[in-house]
Amino acid sequence: MDFYLTETQKQVKQLARDFAENEIAPNVKKFDQSGEFPIELMKKLGEIGFLGITFPEKYGGAGLSYLDYVVIIEEISRVDPSIGLSVSAHNGLCTNHIFMFGNETQKEKYLPDLCTGRKIGAWALTEPQAGSDAANLLTTAVKENNFYVINGNKIFTTHGGSAEIIVVMAVTDKSKGKNGISAFILEKGYEGLIVGKKEDKLGMRASETCSLAFDNCKVPAENLIGEEGQGYRQAMEILAGGRIGIAALSVGLAQGALELSLKYAKERKAFGRYIAEFQAIQWKLADMATQIEAARLLTYKAAYLKDQGKDYSLYASMAKYYASEVAVKCANEAVQIYGGYGYVKEYPVEKLYRDAKLLTIGEGTSEIQKIIIANKILKELSHLD
Repeated sequence: MDFYLTETQKQVKQLARDFAENEIAPNVKKFDQSGEFPIELMKKLGEIGFLGITFPEKYGGAGLSYLDYVVIIEEISRVDPSIGLSVSAHNGLCTNHIFMFGNETQKEKYLPDLCTGRKIGAWALTEPQAGSDAANLLTTAVKENNFYVINGNKIFTTHGGSAEIIVVMAVTDKSKGKNGISAFILEKGYEGLIVGKKEDKLGMRASETCSLAFDNCKVPAENLIGEEGQGYRQAMEILAGGRIGIAALSVGLAQGALELSLKYAKERKAFGRYIAEFQAIQWKLADMATQIEAARLLTYKAAYLKDQGKDYSLYASMAKYYASEVAVKCANEAVQIYGGYGYVKEYPVEKLYRDAKLLTIGEGTSEIQKIIIANKILKELSHLD
């Protein structure tokens, strides 16, 4: 599959693979069992440019393409999807929101620390009553003199506990519905910003997920991103790009499941033969390999279109939907190939099985992606009526 890539991208891919094998792989089980967020590992990722992949060098970023970004996420997730999730969230959500929609003063203030990993970023949209219905926010921001006072709650915030910079969506004008939602930059230590419980999750356990509360939290007015009422539109655009990252994460997880299955099938014997010789196992491996390649191509296409400045949103949803479902299927088949051993924590496919499910839920469920895809293709085909 490397023939899609330039020589530079192949070097980036190898750098990501080497880091994943040498720095992440030895600690995968420890991070998963303890549920700890490996902040020192994240700082190392920042030092090699992996927390500011697509951002300009003047802000401390690596200045790479979105296809480079996809390759890096894929390689990290092949070894540990939870670290891939953290890298994707840091790059694609908080940092990208400030880069895409912040003014130059905000970019110069916040991006250098985010891109180099000196500070971790979080992005707070989801609320207890507002998951897929992201326009139904109850968190409010009321302007008082030179500040906005924020009150409300957020849940499922990746890096919510460790982040020092948080982009938060809140309602500034309830009468305007989704067009009354605005985005703000908050810093750790702001009075009234309260970190709630850290979620004890099924999978992706090394990627921190916390709730946040805002109790008359005062945010400087200059921390408004763009203008009032632009937050929802900004968030939807950020999510569209983030879906490419989740697709890449899904491809990496599925590839890891396939490689582990291939290795095990050539080592495990049953009825006097290696199980790789049985057609039932061969067909599972063939399905996995084919579906992974299809998911990879969709993901690379979405990244390519984004790099070219073209409308990529349809393919981002297609890639996220298909690749995430493939990841679940491949993790499931890997456990089946391992048999009883696949159900035991000693073997790595058990973790992949737990990690995979989030991919069909986070950053827009599979059902939401199908709604987006259907709406777009129906609109494109409307000229046939």
